[in-house]
Amino acid sequence: MNSVGELKQYAEVHARGLEIPDYAQLVGRIRHDGEGPGSWAGVWCREGDRLAAEGRHIEAGRRYLMARFPFVDGPARQEAYEKSLASFEKWRAGQDVHRLDVEYRGHRVGCWTSGLDAGRRKPLLIVMGGHLTLKEQWAPALPVFARLGMAAVATELPQVGQNEVPYDGASPGFLSAVLDAVADRADVEHTYALAMSFSGHLALRCAMDDSRIRGIATVGAPLAEFFTDTVWRKALPQVTVDTLAHLTGAYMDELAEWALPADRLAALDIPVAYVASLRDEVIPPGDLAVLRRQVRRLSLLVHDDVHGSPAHGEENKVWLALSLLRMQGIRDGRTLYLGLLYQAARIRSRLSGALRGLSGRRGSATTGA
Repeated sequence: MNSVGELKQYAEVHARGLEIPDYAQLVGRIRHDGEGPGSWAGVWCREGDRLAAEGRHIEAGRRYLMARFPFVDGPARQEAYEKSLASFEKWRAGQDVHRLDVEYRGHRVGCWTSGLDAGRRKPLLIVMGGHLTLKEQWAPALPVFARLGMAAVATELPQVGQNEVPYDGASPGFLSAVLDAVADRADVEHTYALAMSFSGHLALRCAMDDSRIRGIATVGAPLAEFFTDTVWRKALPQVTVDTLAHLTGAYMDELAEWALPADRLAALDIPVAYVASLRDEVIPPGDLAVLRRQVRRLSLLVHDDVHGSPAHGEENKVWLALSLLRMQGIRDGRTLYLGLLYQAARIRSRLSGALRGLSGRRGSATTGA
């Protein structure tokens, strides 16, 4: 059973990504991680049921995704996951979001797509969340990327959601299989990956062998020392350790060979846009040093924040989209517009941080008095 306190702490970045404004209010009702009233899954599912009854299916689905967090470990989270899929299906009726199943090594890889067109093959964007998120979180954004001039496919890490591929040393090849599956409807020779956290690591591993991947944008991806630093590993959040063990079937000390080789990382001649957090409790500082030392074409956005930089979500979102366009050499009204949005988001996040700091100082002064 998960620690409720840790779930509340590390689910925040995902709740913000899912645009759940009343996150704090909802988690305040949670008392345990079992089943029924007051449980993690129970509170989130009850809110999802309320929104579903009002026909607000995408919002309901997001609450069900939170109920399933961090992974399915019993009937309550399994029910939540099934409800999230049902809500997503209801939402996507009439949307430009379509199903694609790909086979790799005899296993199914479930995907959602938008913008695939045999008559006008556009550059391909692969979108993946990390080890805790599902493709249904990202799929609603696919038509936006299609309007930006890209074909888009959302999928998941191996053993997450509907990606049934084993999560092991050979798993990066499933991305190449996805590219092969859409090669007749997208310009896969110009493929880019928007890959969060551990998906960023997998995308980098794949890019070392598949030259069709021309650029990667990521947030908080492990590179090397995450897998090899035994001291850092001892302080990792239990939810991270448990989820990786669930997905890989291996203990952390068995994953040392997953560290990206320095020579192969340095040999990558593709742009990499990376959002790093200085107070990251998952990714060690050594990986940021590896990034700066080894990646030849690096764009780096650094925040004084925790893993995923939840206090800078809007800023990160726009910066990543802008980075993906710049990787393609695009300099037009789209990049100008996103650039203005990014500057505005950056100002808002700085103001918000300053206000939080001021509030904290006032609180400390009051307590001290």
